[in-house]
Amino acid sequence: QVQLVESGGGLVQAGGSLRLSCAASGRTFSSYCMGWFRQAPGKEREFVAAITRSGAPTRYADSVKGRFTISRDNAKNTVYLQMNSLKPEDTAIYYCAAANLAWYTSKQNEYAYWGQGTQVTVSS
Repeated sequence: QVQLVESGGGLVQAGGSLRLSCAASGRTFSSYCMGWFRQAPGKEREFVAAITRSGAPTRYADSVKGRFTISRDNAKNTVYLQMNSLKPEDTAIYYCAAANLAWYTSKQNEYAYWGQGTQVTVSS
């Protein structure tokens, strides 16, 4: 069982940056592939980024590639999402998720554990 708690969301102007954190409970955090997803108002939840157990390699959605960076600190049971050059279309609730896989995955149904989400709002 893994419990996930996101933090770091907020309101930022276009072009700004935010860093999201996701703290995981339990001793087996390093056993899980971790992912970030987001859901904008009126839209389905979509994949943003994922990272393997060891921290490399990583995978990104085309819409965030070059602007967002996913990383993890297994000693702190935490995964991060650094978001730079934010755009209004990045406005969404951001969720972190854990999958008991060695490799990364962008498929939501492969993630067994989900956080409650944190709101990110980018103003124009």
